[in-house]
Parts: sequence; structure tokens; C-alpha cells
Amino acid sequence: MAFGIPLEQFYAHISHTFFIMVRIAALLQVAPIFSERSVSARLRAGLALLTALLIGSSVPDAGVGLYSWTGVWVLAKQVVIGAAMGLTLQFIFAAVRLAGELIGMQMGLSFATFFDPGVGNSPVISRFLNLLVTLLFLVFNGHLWLLALVAETFHSLPVSAAPLHAGGFMYLVSHAGLIFSQGLMLGLPIIALLLCINFILGLLNRLTPQLSIFVVGFPLTLSVGMVALFLMAQTLAPFFEHLMARIFDNLAELILSFS
Repeated sequence: MAFGIPLEQFYAHISHTFFIMVRIAALLQVAPIFSERSVSARLRAGLALLTALLIGSSVPDAGVGLYSWTGVWVLAKQVVIGAAMGLTLQFIFAAVRLAGELIGMQMGLSFATFFDPGVGNSPVISRFLNLLVTLLFLVFNGHLWLLALVAETFHSLPVSAAPLHAGGFMYLVSHAGLIFSQGLMLGLPIIALLLCINFILGLLNRLTPQLSIFVVGFPLTLSVGMVALFLMAQTLAPFFEHLMARIFDNLAELILSFS
């Protein structure tokens, strides 16, 4: 007896909660914001355990023992599901960082880097946009939507020994192109504007060789880029809101593809 419960039932309850916790912990280990180095591993583990205890009673029991070969397979399966969900959510943040890198390169700030504890050295514009969308993700309650979605996955893709469908992996790879398409769409207005300025400066250099384009060009592209970045920041919120809605739809489709 343990806490007034028979040992067999107590061990079954521990195994059931542990499988749920592993899927949530794998998600938090890879998902944006939660995977930052500033978030301690103890905090992620505590949040995963708390969430598993809260939703454990509503999740169907797989009836799989933890200390068995089947339990090892189910454990690995939960890690794959959680990591795939977190990686899918990372696509939108990677798209914004890609847009920042392209904009910074066109502005002449590709050499200006900022140390990011999460990803190491990153361009200043990329880091600035990443901070903005991180705040927007929290403002739009993306973290709550994520926890609600992972709780829902235990009903559409329950804890069991059934193998994962290969279509889920193909879905994950095929939708990774969102990084480049949405990142280019976000930075295209500023990139096109700066390319036009560089084209005009090239013409001026050919027409008036006496004019030092390198002296005029860098301050001009930097100033115009800053103004354009300020104007783009006003449209960043609706763009990222649409991107969040799309990625959560993709997460739901990913789970259906695995099932």
C-alpha cells in the first residue's frame, strides 16, 4: 500500500502521469520562449509535471508499464511527438529572424551582431524583431494556446504503443518552407526599397564619378532602413497574428498526420 492505494494501482498511475509529462517536457524543451537558456530546466520540468497532473485524470490510460520494452517505445514516441510540435512552432520565429537577417544585410548592418544566450551571436535587426514577436506571442496568449493544444493531443493522439504514421514526418518537412516564404514576405518591402536605393546610388556613381557613393550610401541606406523598419513595426502585429493562427492550424494537422 502507498498513500492508501494498492501498489499495482499506484505504479500504474505513476507510469500514466510520466508518459504524459514526457510529451509535455519534450515540447517545452524545443518550443519558443520555454526553450530559452534563461528558463531553467527545473522550471520546465515543474511546469510539465504540474500540467501532467492537471490533465492526467482526463487522459485515457494506455495500460503500459514503465519498466518494459513497450514502455521504452511509448516513451520514445512521446519525445518525438512533443519535439515535433515544438519544432513546428519554431518555424514562425525562424521566419522572423530570417527577415531580420535579410533586412540587416541590405541596411549594411550584417556586421553588427548581438550576443543572444539562446542562439549565440545574432544580427541586431534579427534579435530586435525576435524580441518583438516574443512579446506579441505572449500578448496573444500563444503560450496558453500551446498548452491547451498539447492537452488536446492526448485525445486525438493518445498514449499507446501504436506506431506513428510516416505522413507526420513528411508534413513536418514539407511545411518547413514556411520559414523562407513568410520571412521573405515580411522583409520584402524593406528589401525592395533598399535595393532601389542601391540601384539609384549605382546610377549616380556612373553619372558623377566625383561623388563618393560610399560616403553617402551607407548613412542613406541606414537612415531609410530605420524609417522603413519603424513603419513595418506597425504592421508586425497583424502579420504575426495571422502567422500564429496558421502555425496552430499546422500543429493540429501535424497531430492528425501522426495518428
